[in-house]
Amino acid sequence: MNITLKDGQSIEMEEGQSCGQAAKKVSDALSKAAVAAKVNGKLVDLATVLKDGDRLEIVTLEDKEGLDVYRHTCAHVLAQAIKNIYPTCHLAIGPTIENGFYYDIDFNSPITQDDFDKIESEMRKIIKSRTKLERFVLPRDKALELMKKYDEPYKVELINDLPEDEVISFYKQGSFTDLCRGPHLPNTGKIVPSAFKLTSIAGAYWRGSEKNKMLTRIYGVAFAKKEEMDEYFRIMEEAKKRDHIKLGKDLKIFALMNEGKGFPFFLPNGMVIKNTLTEYWRNLHRQEGYVEIQTPIILTRSLWENSGHWEHYKDNMYTTKIDGEDHAVKPMNCPGCMLVYKLEPHSYKELPLRIAEMGLVHRHEKSGQLHGLFRVRCFTQDDAHIFMLPEQITDEIKGVVRLADTIYKQFGFEYKVELSTRPENSMGTQEEWDMATDALKQALDEMGLEYQINEGDGAFYGPKIDFHLKDAIGRTWQCGTIQLDFQMPQRFDLEYTGEDGQKHRPIMIHRALFGSIERFIGILIEHYAGKFPVWLAPVQAKILTLTDRAEDYANAICKQYKDAGIRCEVDARNEKLGYKIREAKLEKVPYILVVGDKEVEDGTVNINQRDVDAKQTSSVDDFQARILKEIADKTVF
Repeated sequence: MNITLKDGQSIEMEEGQSCGQAAKKVSDALSKAAVAAKVNGKLVDLATVLKDGDRLEIVTLEDKEGLDVYRHTCAHVLAQAIKNIYPTCHLAIGPTIENGFYYDIDFNSPITQDDFDKIESEMRKIIKSRTKLERFVLPRDKALELMKKYDEPYKVELINDLPEDEVISFYKQGSFTDLCRGPHLPNTGKIVPSAFKLTSIAGAYWRGSEKNKMLTRIYGVAFAKKEEMDEYFRIMEEAKKRDHIKLGKDLKIFALMNEGKGFPFFLPNGMVIKNTLTEYWRNLHRQEGYVEIQTPIILTRSLWENSGHWEHYKDNMYTTKIDGEDHAVKPMNCPGCMLVYKLEPHSYKELPLRIAEMGLVHRHEKSGQLHGLFRVRCFTQDDAHIFMLPEQITDEIKGVVRLADTIYKQFGFEYKVELSTRPENSMGTQEEWDMATDALKQALDEMGLEYQINEGDGAFYGPKIDFHLKDAIGRTWQCGTIQLDFQMPQRFDLEYTGEDGQKHRPIMIHRALFGSIERFIGILIEHYAGKFPVWLAPVQAKILTLTDRAEDYANAICKQYKDAGIRCEVDARNEKLGYKIREAKLEKVPYILVVGDKEVEDGTVNINQRDVDAKQTSSVDDFQARILKEIADKTVF
C-alpha cells in the first residue's frame, strides 16, 4: 500500500503496518522522536494501522499536539501512581492544560502537597518501567461492567452520558486501565523523569457543578526537557514578584472586596491609569475615523433573543424583570450598536461606518474562576463595530490590524496572530463561514503576517483573528480580537442603499484591541512589574524635602508642574530622607526629586530616576521640559 507523507512524498508499506512502522521506514531519527501521528488530519496513536492512500504526518514533541499527547500520558501515569498508593480512591477526569495536566480524584482520606514526593517517586517508577500503553474498545455494556469491576463510579457516569454511537475506548498500561479517547505515547518511557513535577492541589466540583461532590484536583507540569521545566519555574518565580493582585493593592490601583466578588473597585491611582488609557484610545480612534457612542447596560430579552445571545450565552448573563418584562444586563455591546445603526437610513457612500464604544459589560463567571483583573464579572470592553461593503472587507481588516500593531508596540509587546474557525455551536451557513474565513485569511496574507489556524474556536456568529501578546518575561496573553460577522446584520435586518438604488445588507466587523481595559491594566501591571512608563504612571514625579526650609520651594515647584500637566506630589514629612526615598521607590514613582537648601538657593532639583543609579541636577524648568517631552512621546524606559 502507498502512504502519502506531509511533504507530499509517498512510501510503500506492507498491509497492516502502523504509523510507528512508517516513521521507522522514513528514518531512525524520526522513529525515535515520534510520539503520535496524524492520519488524514486526525490525531492518533503510533500503533494505529494504516490503509492504502492514507495521508500521514508524524507528530513529535516539537509539535503542540505532540506535547499535548505527552502531557496527557503524564496524567495517566499520575492516575496509576495514585491508584497504586491509594487503591480505594476513585478517578474522575485527567485532561491536559497549558504547560501540564491535572487529575480530579475522590480520596477517602484527604491528601496534601506533603504527599507529592511519594507520588512523584511512584510516577518515576512507572516511567522507568517503560510500560506500553495499549488502546482497546468495548461495547457499552462491557465498558460499564469493566468500570464497575474496578469500582470507578465517575467513569461509569461518563460512559452512561456518552452518545449511543460513541466509540468507547480504554488505555491499558500494565495493571492499570483508564477510560480515555487518547491518543497516548507508545510507552511511559517516552516521558523524561526529570522534566515533570506536581505543583499544586485544589478542590474542584465534579463536572464543575456546586451541586456535586468536591473532588481533589492535583496539578502538574511536564516538558520535553528538564531545561524547559527549569525555565518555566524561573518565569513563575518572576511572575510572583509581578503579581498584579499584590502590586495592585500595594500601589493602590484597585481593590477586591467580598461585598462585590468579581467586581473590582478602582482607586484614584487606578483611575489615572484607566483614564489615561481611555484618552489614548480615543485619540487614536478619532484619527482613524471612528465615531463614539454609549449604549444602555440593561436591555430587553427580545433584543438578546434576536442577537442569539439568549440561546447561546444565557448562562453567562445576569437577568432581571422591569415592568414585568424580562431584561438582561449586557454581556456584549454589539446588539446596542445594531440598534444605533438602524436609527436612520444609510447609503453606500457612508460606508465604511466605524462606531466605537467603551462599554461596561457584565458576565456571570463562576466564583472559582475569578482572578484579580484577569477574570472578573464586569469590565469595560473597548469595542468597535465597522459596517462596510463586501469589497471593503480586506482593507478594513487590514486597518484594524495596523491599529492593533500601533497599540501593542506602544506598550512594548510582541505578539502572535491566531485565526479561529467555525465552532460546533454556531449560526449561519457553511458558505457564509467560508466567505468570512477566506476574507480574514486574505487580509493577513496581504499584510505578510504569520498566523496559526485555531480550528473550531471562532465566535458563534463568525470567525475571528486573535492577538496573543508576549510580555516582559515571555508569557502570552490573548487580548485583541477581530471578528467578521455575516449573521448579526441579517438578524437585525440592517440595510444600506447601494449605488444601484437597491437595499443591501452590510458586512460587519466586531473588534476590541485592549480586549478589556481592566484585564489590560492587570497585564500592564505584570508586564512593567508596576513600574509604569512616565505617561501612564499615577504619580510622575515626587518631590522630597531635605529640610523644613525647602517645603515652600517644593510646593511652588509642584504647583508649577501640575499647572503644566505633570502629575506631581510633595513629601514634606519630618522623616529621614532615606526613609522617604525608600517609600517613593516602593511606590515605583518614575522620578524622585530631592530639594534642600542648596537646591532652593540654586533654583534646581536633584533628580533620582527610577532604575538609574546616577543622580542628576537640573533647573526646575529644564526638568519640566524633559518630563513633558517624555509624556508627549509616551516614552518607555
